[in-house]
Amino acid sequence: MLEYKRREILSGNKAVAEAVKLCDVKVIAAYPITPQTPIVEYIAEFIANGELDAEYIKVESEHSALSACIGASAAGVRTFTATSSQGLMYMYEVLFIASGLRLPIVMAVVNRAISAPINIWNDWQDAMVCRDSGWIMMFAENNQEAFDFTILAYKIAEDKNVLLPVMINLDGFVLSHTYEPIEIYEKSYVEKFLPKEPNIPHKLDINNPITLGHLVTPEYYMEFKFEQEEALQRSKEVVKKTIEEFNKIFGRNYSIIETAGDGDIAIVTMGSLASSLKYLLRSGENFKLVSLKLYRPLPKEELIKELKDVKTIAVLEKDVSYGFEGGILYNELKSILYGKTDANIISFITGLGGRDTRVEELKKIIKICENPSKNVYWLGLRRI
Repeated sequence: MLEYKRREILSGNKAVAEAVKLCDVKVIAAYPITPQTPIVEYIAEFIANGELDAEYIKVESEHSALSACIGASAAGVRTFTATSSQGLMYMYEVLFIASGLRLPIVMAVVNRAISAPINIWNDWQDAMVCRDSGWIMMFAENNQEAFDFTILAYKIAEDKNVLLPVMINLDGFVLSHTYEPIEIYEKSYVEKFLPKEPNIPHKLDINNPITLGHLVTPEYYMEFKFEQEEALQRSKEVVKKTIEEFNKIFGRNYSIIETAGDGDIAIVTMGSLASSLKYLLRSGENFKLVSLKLYRPLPKEELIKELKDVKTIAVLEKDVSYGFEGGILYNELKSILYGKTDANIISFITGLGGRDTRVEELKKIIKICENPSKNVYWLGLRRI
């Protein structure tokens, strides 16, 4: 197992910034928004103190932040930015440009509710709105995962069979401003895992001029989109292979889906909610936890394998699919499990706008699953 350089008690935001420093990122585009701001502030300190040799671009908006990363990545250098909530919405147009140009940009999204009404606390609605933008998406359960997944993201994004941007999601305030012991690796070990510079075969080169992002007529546009979808689907195996390599070097035990416990009831979730459910398992409750680390591409085959034999599936998530029914992940699971299981699938919406998800409410999930009266439940809702 790796002898890590040091152990520090860090916030999730600081953990991400430390990972960016270890990855030798050369261009950081920064625009502040709560609760992400400390990430780019810490990186600014690293550069000012000579700990990181990089260009720090202070832009006028989130739209410009990702646009700057696109320009830098197209020139062949490793890039990073971070945002949250309304900032991610302002980037929305550019998300599709980054993925369509097949650029290996890494972005941390510190998940926060979307207005209106104005709310600075956590849920997943910001990231989930972007699920079809062509980005690989991972969700961290804790601060160590936020640190490790950032390093993983560069290796995945820059793989020659992928060349797509990666979004690392961590729950706002729950992780971003909460402090946990983090194992920070020696730079030499990161260099064994991650090449010094990205290899972007279609980068801009004055000696071999090309055009990126040019007009494409209907005769060719679909082929571009098909290749992009192929790359995203192909990336799942690259993610699995890269995680295996990471585990060997750094002594971890990650996978694209983590499971714990057993029983006829399965609870599917992502992010920090998995930690709360693990606490419930340790307290003696009987259920199977299925926690997604990789959300896009959705690991369909792995989910079917883990869920096909249970009697009831509860999907616990911090988002809602307005005008459809229930949560977004719930509806996706219903789609991929259709005809594959006889299990009753139930949606549990929780934590919107930072509402606490208490242990008592998690216990209610198991009780409801034993005799459900409807398909969708909003945990902790006060009808006014």
